[in-house]
Amino acid sequence: MSTIQDGPRSPHFQPLAFKGHANLGMLAAEPESDRFGLSDEMLAALERAPAGDCVCWGIPFQIGEALILSDHPVSIEVSPAHARWLVFLHTLDVSPAMEDAAGLISPAPRSGRLGGHAADYVISYADGSEVRAAIRRRHQIGTFTRFWGENCFEAVAQHKPYPVRGAQEQLAPGWGWTQTRVSAGDDGPWVNWLWAWENPHPEKGIVGFRFEPAAGGQDASAIILSGITAGDVASLPLRWQTRRKACLLLPEGQTFDPDLDKDGLLKQIQLDLGQVISATPRLIYPKDAWPDTYNNQLPGLSKSEILLEYTAHPEACFHLFGPSGNQVIPVSDVEEVGVEGLIQPVAPGLQRVTLRVIERGDSKPVPVKLHIHGEWDEYLAPVDRHRILNPDWFEDYSVDHLHVQHWDDRPRAHACTYIPGETQLKLPLGRVYVEVSKGFEIRPVRKVVEVTAGMQEIVIEIERVLPWRERGWVTADTHVHFLSPISAMLEGSAEGVNVVNLLASQWGEMMSNVGDFDGRNTWGSREAGGDGEYLVRVGTENRQHVLGHISLLGYQGPIIAPMTTAGPDESALGDPIEILLIEWARQCRRQGGLVVLPHFPHPRAEHAAGIISGDVDALEMTSLHYRYRGIDPYSLADWYRYLNCGYLVPAVGGTDKMGAATAVGTVRTYARIPPGTEFTYESWKQAVRRGETFVTYGPLLEFMVDGQPMGSRIAMSRRGGTADVTWQVASVTVPLSRVELVVNGEIRESVAVSPSQASGHWSVKVDSSAWLALLVRGHYPDQPEIVVAHSTPVMVEVEGSPLLAAADAVTIVDQVEGAMAYLDTVGTRAEDHAYKRMRLALGSAHRSLHNRLHQQGHYHEHTLANEHGEHH
Repeated sequence: MSTIQDGPRSPHFQPLAFKGHANLGMLAAEPESDRFGLSDEMLAALERAPAGDCVCWGIPFQIGEALILSDHPVSIEVSPAHARWLVFLHTLDVSPAMEDAAGLISPAPRSGRLGGHAADYVISYADGSEVRAAIRRRHQIGTFTRFWGENCFEAVAQHKPYPVRGAQEQLAPGWGWTQTRVSAGDDGPWVNWLWAWENPHPEKGIVGFRFEPAAGGQDASAIILSGITAGDVASLPLRWQTRRKACLLLPEGQTFDPDLDKDGLLKQIQLDLGQVISATPRLIYPKDAWPDTYNNQLPGLSKSEILLEYTAHPEACFHLFGPSGNQVIPVSDVEEVGVEGLIQPVAPGLQRVTLRVIERGDSKPVPVKLHIHGEWDEYLAPVDRHRILNPDWFEDYSVDHLHVQHWDDRPRAHACTYIPGETQLKLPLGRVYVEVSKGFEIRPVRKVVEVTAGMQEIVIEIERVLPWRERGWVTADTHVHFLSPISAMLEGSAEGVNVVNLLASQWGEMMSNVGDFDGRNTWGSREAGGDGEYLVRVGTENRQHVLGHISLLGYQGPIIAPMTTAGPDESALGDPIEILLIEWARQCRRQGGLVVLPHFPHPRAEHAAGIISGDVDALEMTSLHYRYRGIDPYSLADWYRYLNCGYLVPAVGGTDKMGAATAVGTVRTYARIPPGTEFTYESWKQAVRRGETFVTYGPLLEFMVDGQPMGSRIAMSRRGGTADVTWQVASVTVPLSRVELVVNGEIRESVAVSPSQASGHWSVKVDSSAWLALLVRGHYPDQPEIVVAHSTPVMVEVEGSPLLAAADAVTIVDQVEGAMAYLDTVGTRAEDHAYKRMRLALGSAHRSLHNRLHQQGHYHEHTLANEHGEHH
């Protein structure tokens, strides 16, 4: 037996001592003693019944000898007490299941007949008068063990509801249910029920009680009364008010302690007649300067202010535990406007408002990304969205985005959600701060709105200011995981991403999105009933831990399986190397799909063979959750190696989104659909294959060489010539700083530009074969300069001058040799014929580049034990 410490005890209640006639601990230890009419099940559970000084719902009880009410009335005396409320801590034995001739059960097993008369409690006053209170099943009392769904209507279980930290925040993860972040606290092997009785005569002294059991029949079950407490509050002590917010001002020298005690409560601040839902350091956003700051800008973080969310009885008290002891602050003092103190009230969100977002010139609501916070910088979520966002891997089940710069800096995060153009919110009166965005062509909006009593609607207008979509450009994220197709559709359209490639895959023993794959349907297409502007297609990311990953987009027919192979992390333990990336790529192409190397160049192994063999359609620049990192310079450098060897593989952008910390389209692909061609998923694939693409974190570009678009090959005679380069850049998101011309991996031209737009022209002397691409740099005012956009190059082929940089080619050959060495040695073998098939495919790619080197007079000492794959 143990005590219950359900938060600090309220000063408004005092236990009433009485003499019972059964020590539940002894009764549990000696089951052969007087059973008092208890069932075997209840006797077996007695050891789990609470005892001693307990606190339930902030109400104190002294549990000594219990009173067992079975088949005859029982009377007790107490010291005279005046009270407005009496709270009984009691529970009921289970009822046996009663079957009829057909085997049907009625009433409910265990809990018995709903509303059944279990007992009468008679309260005796000092003047000799009495008041009788009926005790009915599932009203004033419930059974000691609760079947799911069999709750009480007028009583509560001994534990008050409490918040639960998500598994990602716990030392011992439990995931699943922890994502609800709450528990009703009404389960367990033993449940006592608290019933609060309002005394109609608080002026009279209470001197005793008489407890009368039901007179036999199906409603008769033993009752165990463990405690009675007298209290003096104005309203029902078990009924809390709606959720409120406040701000705790930490005393000088004191820091916030987010740790929990053994009962799952915050060590630093608790409520007696209520519960602290959350306590987080206050974010600091700009006030009057809000409209002048940039979209997604991270807030500051206060070291001395803690934003609290709580629910409590009006006469509850906060209990602050610090170095100087326990400080008690009544909730009523906190909620009284104008009273200064350690805890300041935050205006509650009571004004229900419809928010609509429209595009200029059209009254139809449009999907957008939305952020709103109040005067205390508290995030204000729509009524059907998460208030507490979860950014962790495979734990994002809502359409939200939590912008974090670093994983260890998550308290300083910017919370957003996606709406279909219209949503409902409960807002506080006064100023709220609104942020709305939709992709890279519409100027983001940050504005302050004054919410007044009676306000019913807020309308935000956005404006498309960059005409890239009108010029035929469409956007895509080539790499998204875990969302449902409908959620991906909303997030994509709200981010201005025309094509979201949602990728099924395998993760060890787990499969994701496989039920969404049908090899046929494109969500949002006209054929599927959409308007054709925003599309979602389910493909697969097929993966190996060492040899690498490959994204297979938009293929028709059956899923290409296995999706992973060769063991952990990607595949299950014991899985052999059954298939190569090259073979997956070729199967995808046979089924009409697009082959992309994701998060290029990692893992850096077999994909080199796929580029050499011409089985790869594009390389992906990946953001993950890093909004301020830009295009990875290492990814660019590795891409340049292949371009320097004449392999013109277009660049695409994909986020590898696996949680709410990453927004769809943080980095994205722009691909141009030719004039007169309808935008469809198929025409998008053709645009990527053609190479008329660029990758961007925000700025948009146009780039041509001799009037030819990105991805083109231009032939020149042996004499070479001059290439005419024209370009244009513009941005409504990341401010521009510099535009550079990259030729064969080196900066040939560089020019500083204005933050919003620029254009230019260069004449470039070309004596030998070369590739030319546009690189754009930029940065937010408080962030370092990054590569914000990069075009796919134009390749100029000068007759008699093949593009082959020997040093780069040697590193590519080395990479293929590494893949072959893994296949030959530590990689788990499949059947011998499969090993030989794969070894032959890698050897073919290896010889292709190796022979090109020899043809150009470059000789490479390779390290393979046996070039012909005869090593066993």
